[in-house]
Amino acid sequence: LRFQSSQRKKKLPRATSRASYRNMAHRVKFENTNEIGVVSKLTNSYALTCIGNSENFYSVFEAELAAHIPVIHASIMGSRFVGRVTAGNRRGLLVPSSTADQELLHLRNALPDEVVVQRVDERLSALGNVISCNDSVALVHTDLDRETEEIVADVLGVEVFRQTICGNALVGSYAVFTNQGGIVHPRTSVDDLEELASLLQVPLIAGTVNRGSDVLGAGLVANDWCAFCGYDTTSTEINVIESIFKLNDDDDQDDQDDDDRHPANQGTLRDALIDTIV
Repeated sequence: LRFQSSQRKKKLPRATSRASYRNMAHRVKFENTNEIGVVSKLTNSYALTCIGNSENFYSVFEAELAAHIPVIHASIMGSRFVGRVTAGNRRGLLVPSSTADQELLHLRNALPDEVVVQRVDERLSALGNVISCNDSVALVHTDLDRETEEIVADVLGVEVFRQTICGNALVGSYAVFTNQGGIVHPRTSVDDLEELASLLQVPLIAGTVNRGSDVLGAGLVANDWCAFCGYDTTSTEINVIESIFKLNDDDDQDDQDDDDRHPANQGTLRDALIDTIV
């Protein structure tokens, strides 16, 4: 295991103190797949990556993140799908009840002390597919257990809403959002975008990753200052991601970015995405 218990007390620089860090979105591939959201999880206080043989994948994460937050190599239930079976933010990490004791101990030793790790006894065990959250709000599957909803609220310190994204109950698969903004299923209507943006209190846009994929949670991970997406993500998709998550360095573009993120102006970006895919 990469992180030993002796490293738990090591004081890591907080993400908010990155004086010289260049905010941007990075293309990356894990082995032969672009679905990097399946094998990784990114928050403002830690990153999880699965255990595997893709050194290029790990090196990109560690080069961009290791100076600011711990990058933890882990497995959950013996699988590599750490991004789809966990949910978390800077305050906590939720894992399925069948997570092994050794896996849980490794996570608790490697994560910062202030991050709470909690097992969840939930029928919908792919927590990353049924929960999408930032540090203030969580959207959850409409059929999630009440007890699980309470755990999400308590451990992650968020307000919880049962929602669908473009009619899909798998909110974690079809929405990715941070404290800065978010991206949702490309067929989400303007009215639904406005409703979701009102709940989340962040700007939202409808878009895709990996050259037209609408399964955003599988192809994209992001926090308030960095994002990683599948290697097939187009330049237009990258521009949309960097804009909505406020990863652009040019402050002079702020007013234009605000205009682009307004639901009434979604058509131009959507048309650009469609043109690129075609």
